[in-house]
Amino acid sequence: MFKIESGQLHILLRVSGRLFIFPALLLVAAFALASSAQAQNGSQFTSWKSSLNDGAAFKPKSDCSALVSLTGYEFSIETAALVQATGDLPEHCRVTGQILPEIRFELSLPASWNNRFYMFGNGGYAGENLASPLRAGSRNRALKAGFAVAQTNTGHDAAIEPLGSFAVDRQKLLDYAWRAVHVTAETSKRIIQTYYGRAASRSYFDGCSTGGRQGLMSAQRFPDDFDGVVVGAPVLDFSGTMMSYISNARALEAAPIPPEKLKIIAERVYAKCDGADGLVDALVADPRRCRFDPSKDLPICSNDADGRDCFTAAQIRALEAIYRGAQSGGKPLFFGQPVGAEIEMPAQGRVRSGWSGWIIAPGGRTISAAFSETFFRYMAFGKPDPNYDLKSFNFESDPARLESISGILDATNTDLSRFKARGGRIIMYFGWADTALNPLMGIDYYEKVGARMGGSTEDFFRLFMIPGMAHCRGGVGTDEFDALTPLVEWVEKGVAPDHIQASQRRGGKLVRTRPLCPYPQVAKYKGTGRADTAQSFVCVKP
Repeated sequence: MFKIESGQLHILLRVSGRLFIFPALLLVAAFALASSAQAQNGSQFTSWKSSLNDGAAFKPKSDCSALVSLTGYEFSIETAALVQATGDLPEHCRVTGQILPEIRFELSLPASWNNRFYMFGNGGYAGENLASPLRAGSRNRALKAGFAVAQTNTGHDAAIEPLGSFAVDRQKLLDYAWRAVHVTAETSKRIIQTYYGRAASRSYFDGCSTGGRQGLMSAQRFPDDFDGVVVGAPVLDFSGTMMSYISNARALEAAPIPPEKLKIIAERVYAKCDGADGLVDALVADPRRCRFDPSKDLPICSNDADGRDCFTAAQIRALEAIYRGAQSGGKPLFFGQPVGAEIEMPAQGRVRSGWSGWIIAPGGRTISAAFSETFFRYMAFGKPDPNYDLKSFNFESDPARLESISGILDATNTDLSRFKARGGRIIMYFGWADTALNPLMGIDYYEKVGARMGGSTEDFFRLFMIPGMAHCRGGVGTDEFDALTPLVEWVEKGVAPDHIQASQRRGGKLVRTRPLCPYPQVAKYKGTGRADTAQSFVCVKP
């Protein structure tokens, strides 16, 4: 249903029995975000070794089509069909179904199974089409390695309930927060048992962004679901992230910064910070070790008259607010943006600043504005308010009102003792140039887990920070790496990853390799050899 209101096209959608009005442009943005937010790591399994399968090649004990008979009260299997081998994709049984109330899932079962279960996560507010090319790519990579592969839309369809609008239904909110991954894993394991006549020997979860949060939630709430979890750039402090989006937006609303000035900021940041690690290589290895000060390190406009090559006092204050982070009552509420992402980086076929899209959006709204607006309208305060205006958020009184939703969505529980006790392993990674989700959030969580669980934390949980990498991938650093294969070797062979090999390509050409080091170690140049090859670096404590 359509209507014209205030000269703008709006779309009327009925969500869980209630009628809501969405600006047409918001829905267009939502669909675009649903695609861009599928932030799965496209490099998983690239270093997979056939020897890890140890010759395991288990065959089905049941007909694929017979799996529809597993339908019961809790879940329905809609289709179970054999898919013939094509190219390097093996023959497999593809099962689709629904778990109550509306959790869509897909499970693919290879004809030659390596006795392992693999599930990959979601992006943004989820609700993805499970057959989309990006999700099919993630599924197929695991199938080629012999895994039984599952995925879910977390309980809603983003084409019908865009962004966070599904949360007017509390069950869908809980399904999105943590239940959908859990029940999809349980249902998949039941189907696997029937199809192969045996249970999976090992189970793995892999996700980035929302998928990273899902991985942590699984380890925290359901430690028996997975033996190993890859946690990429997790939105683990969901509510804090949304408040930081508002803080940044207000800073720039008070003093807009033209996109062309980001190049000036980047030049000054890299001039001061690039060599802080002892090597000038167009990377900021650890932004915390560079004291960039906008008021001292940027050109100031004479007489405070705005110009193309300088910054006004108001623009300096805006930048200081972004680098400082959200505050409440004069105290830190959320982390400030690390320096280094201001630089131009390839993104979706073009080159633009790493701040573009999430922090600054020339001629339009930022992605963070859309994400935070839908959060505060449909999730934050318990009662939906489709007309909520972000300008009404009070940083002094409203953070306390987020306690309830934080308990549902935030994956900040540092007690991983049950997961550790059953032999679980976690590899977490974060890009230092991520402007979608603050990398300091990941370090803070990792250090808090260490403080709670002691020096044995690295025996089951390791964090890898990637200089120059943007959100889940992209940026100016080595963003191509396989974290899943090292995780399997850690879980099954007891070989903890002392580094992960990473690479960077431009136009399909390999331009740099570098070891990713377990935090707090960093990759240090040995002093000899080419600075763009991993062999010239060693992981050391800073």
